[in-house]
Amino acid sequence: MSIADLPHLTDAAACPRIVLKIGSSLLVDGEGQPRRAWLDSIAGEIAALRRGGQDVVVVSSGAIALGAARLGLEKGGRGSLADAQAAASVGQIALASLWSDKLGAQGLTAAQLLLTLDDLEDRRRYLNASSTLARLLESGAVPVVNENDSVATQEIRFGDNDRLAARVAQAARADAVLLLSDVDGLYDRNPREAGARLVPVVEGVDDTVRAMADGGSSSGLGSGGMVSKLQAAEIAGRAGIALAILNGTHPAPIARALDGGTGTLFLPPRRDRGRKAWLGGRLSLKGALTVDAGCATALAQGGSLLAAGVTGVEGTFERGDAVAVRDPQGRAIAHGLVEYGAAECTALKGRRSGEHAALLGYAPRAAVVHRDHMVLL
Repeated sequence: MSIADLPHLTDAAACPRIVLKIGSSLLVDGEGQPRRAWLDSIAGEIAALRRGGQDVVVVSSGAIALGAARLGLEKGGRGSLADAQAAASVGQIALASLWSDKLGAQGLTAAQLLLTLDDLEDRRRYLNASSTLARLLESGAVPVVNENDSVATQEIRFGDNDRLAARVAQAARADAVLLLSDVDGLYDRNPREAGARLVPVVEGVDDTVRAMADGGSSSGLGSGGMVSKLQAAEIAGRAGIALAILNGTHPAPIARALDGGTGTLFLPPRRDRGRKAWLGGRLSLKGALTVDAGCATALAQGGSLLAAGVTGVEGTFERGDAVAVRDPQGRAIAHGLVEYGAAECTALKGRRSGEHAALLGYAPRAAVVHRDHMVLL
């Protein structure tokens, strides 16, 4: 049984494992204090999902907001990187305590897992995180995941927990991601405009869908808006994971949204597995290779990327780094692990295989990016 509509998200047969993302604006009030009654409600819903046979992983924001209130920092702790890191250091303790208390009251054991972008972009560390999540769920715990803002810098941050939730869903081998927001879902235009309509189901995120997510549809307190939610839907979709945007501002928000069919469900267009799912979800790329039209067509048909089709090289990268592959119009069409460094790619671009040994001074490899290490977007 597969996920086809919102009610299936609470059906253990269709959706055995869920990642539930909760933003700062839902968990913390305007004074930086936890919304304890709402937390009691959501903890009860998590317990109900567990009783129904579903595993739950929570991706929770709120550490910076909680820590800033305790330290008396201006701008909610986001005035500077140092403020954010200090606030996160204090707030993470408070956040973990909240979840431990609220889930404990429901007879559940909370576990804390702090991640940075590098933890899920590096293949070995990604597999370690995946293994930890699997063991925690097997043991009956509820993992509570947050970005490790106490050490993360601008260069190694997800920047929002929507995309973090999608990447965690990949690592946890989840079936669906539930993003609790301050709107009912994706609207066909700014929801403040007259006549705006909720989009109930999206089958693949394209330019038409992206055009619906303007700045006016973003969440308030947190760092993620509707644009980041669509990016999360794309990341999840590449791994065959459904994603739903639900209004979390009400008590028992999951039951309310699913019982009333209110929300937007993004159905995955395909299912990549293992390394290809990880590649498709990567956010940090070291460079880009531009290819000609013939090469782009060959890639779409399952071919490897050969040097003869490369027309441009950008960035500083080494063998094994992840790069984007772009068509002649500059559109990203694939991500892959490159077999040569940037300097070698520059020397080889546009050259036929028979010329490679003389150019490199050693026996060349079969491809610049092999199809087994590439995922089409």
